Parts: sequence; C-alpha cells; structure tokens
Amino acid sequence: MFLSERMKSIKPSPTLAMNAKALAMRAAGIDVISFGVGEPDFDTARHIREEAVRAMEEGFTRYTAVGGIPELKDAIIEKFRSDNSLSYERDEVMVSCGGKHVLYNLAQALLNPGDEVIIPAPYWVSYPPVVILAGADPVIVETEEIEDFKLSPESLERAVTPQTKLLILNSPSNPTGSVYTESELEGLAQVILKHHIWVLSDEIYEKLIFDDRPFSSIAQVSDEVKSRTVVLNGLSKTYAMTGWRIGYGAGPREIIAGMAKIQSQSTSNPNSIAQKAAVAALKGPQDSIRAMVRAFDERRKYLVQRLNVMTGVHCNVPGGAFYGFPNVSYYFNATTEGTTIKGSADLCEYLLAKARVALVPGIAFGDDDFIRFSYATGLETIKEGLDRIEDALGKLV
Repeated sequence: MFLSERMKSIKPSPTLAMNAKALAMRAAGIDVISFGVGEPDFDTARHIREEAVRAMEEGFTRYTAVGGIPELKDAIIEKFRSDNSLSYERDEVMVSCGGKHVLYNLAQALLNPGDEVIIPAPYWVSYPPVVILAGADPVIVETEEIEDFKLSPESLERAVTPQTKLLILNSPSNPTGSVYTESELEGLAQVILKHHIWVLSDEIYEKLIFDDRPFSSIAQVSDEVKSRTVVLNGLSKTYAMTGWRIGYGAGPREIIAGMAKIQSQSTSNPNSIAQKAAVAALKGPQDSIRAMVRAFDERRKYLVQRLNVMTGVHCNVPGGAFYGFPNVSYYFNATTEGTTIKGSADLCEYLLAKARVALVPGIAFGDDDFIRFSYATGLETIKEGLDRIEDALGKLV
C-alpha cells in the first residue's frame, strides 16, 4: 500500500461517519432523526454576521498574522480576564482554525515519539488520533459512571510514568457532560505539579453549563499550574459558529510560539473575515448564549427523564455541554432477526436501520457500554426520536 504508516494508524471521525450515513439516508428520501453531530441548531447571532459582511465590504480579505489579528487577541485576553480572572499577553494567545486545530498544533509542538499522553475515558473522539499523529502514545485511563466519569487524583497518579508528558482534561465534557469542580481540579493539580506534567484544558463548552454551577479552569488553581497549562477554547459551540472555524489557545509563550510555527507551515492564518466576526462575538451582546442555554436545559431535562424510564437504560444528568451519555449495556447479547447485539456499535446500527435514528456508539469515546446523544436539536425532534428508540428497544429479545 502506498499510504503512510501514519495514515494507517488512525480512523476517520466516527461522529462524522455516523452523520454521513444519516445524510445519505436522508438524500435517499428516508426520514432520519440525527442525535449525532455536536453542533448547535441555532443561527449565528445577527450582529456577528453583520460584522462579517462589513469586513468583506471593507476589503478585509487578505492574509493576517498567522496567530490572529491583534484586536481578536485583545478580545480573547479580555475574555480570560473578565470570565476567568486569568491574565495573558498577546504572545501567550493564538487563534487557529477551530478548537481541534489548537489541539493538533499543541500536539505537534510539544510531543515527541515515546511521550505518553494521559486521556481520561470517555473522551472526545479526536484526542487519541491527534496524539498518535504526533508520534506519541495515548494512555487511556477509565473513569466510572458512579463518579460522574471524572478523573481522580489517585487514578492520575497510577497512570503517570517517566514518559508522561501531557494530560488532556475536558470540562464540560464531550461526551458525558461532566463538569469538574474547583476542589476536584485542585486535587488533580497536586499530581500534575508533583510530576511536572503539561496540561491541555479543553474548555470549548465553558459557557454551556446548567443548574447555576460555576465554571472552573485548572489554570485558575495557581500561577504554577497556569504556567504548565494550555487552555483550549473557541467560538463554535458558545456562539453557534461551527462553520466559521475559529478556535484559540492560551498558555506559556514558548509553547504558543511553537504552535504558531506549526500553523505557519500548515494552514497559515485563520479566515480573516471570521476573525472580525469573532471580535464582535466576544465583545458584543451575550444574550444569544443565555437563550441557547435555556433551550439546551429544557431539552436536557426531557432527554434524561425519558431515557431513565426506558427499560434497561440509565443516564447521568449532564452538568454541561449538550450531550447525554446513557448506559445501554442491558441490551448487549440481545438478538434481532438472527443478529446479536454485541456492543454499542451494533446497537447504533440497529437503531439507525430500524428506528431511523442516528447516534454515536460509546466505543468511539472509549467506553462500549454507552451511546451518545446530542440534544442540539429541537425538542419536538428529540421527543419523536426517543419514541422511535423506545419502540425499537422494546423489540429486542
């Protein structure tokens, strides 16, 4: 085979693969409800779109600095100051083509072959492949449903070896919706500092939190922890700007400079027009976020309540993001038309074929006992989808 060994070591995103199947079925005229892709079903706010139009009309369509325009960096710095009480300078911040790009740049800039990266499971599907593409080794640490899928200091300590370079922490979590508390982060920080580990803190769902719980970043624990942390954030989820492809990272200037060097040889600068729109998003009215959170909260409560009354299904109440992650292992080894459901992938295939509902199997996130629902879709659609699922599950024996 002429493809690289690197290419052979990774698989396409299972989230996007399931979405592609759903889209293909829809194109064939089949009525499919998708709970697959993590994308807000809201339009980007008008004032953000208007700023993009203004940028185009004013001719702001050329290359920018690789790591982002100064006014966007300043808006990000102000965001960290006002929301998180964190202080950064311009050379400690960079803008990339989405949050995933920040992760990729960091992995390429920081990791060497043989380095180990600790990733709590369940995890976002792209974490292990990005680590592998950098030549490093993912070390998956399982968490427990009963502990809300959170990494404990004891589990982190057991996973550390002399090769440990980086910990990837995601709060609020995709796929579980778990949110770490300040005290929980302080416990992890002790282990991090003891072993001189770097941290990638993925905070892309920071604003999508429920029940009035506060958001805490591990970079807030202490200046010492902040000096070992790269914070990943972006505009996609908070401002319904997934297609605009604006993410950003903040951290020690040496690492940020390395990430910018990687980006300079791959994509160069993020889209100039989207950067102007991002300034308007960060500095303008925040009403659209509050409206989204209210809608997601209503859907969250309905989804979890419905799942928890289905036979054999249990779902923790997510504290943030817009995902439900129910345990469906009760249905493993059930049979249907001569086929045995062996795991989450089989169950998702069954539900797509029989219920015409697209979901993502938990095995893609590192835990086969679960499946992921994205409730970033209308409440009536959620109700119809759950009706279909309940009916289909009732036919398994």
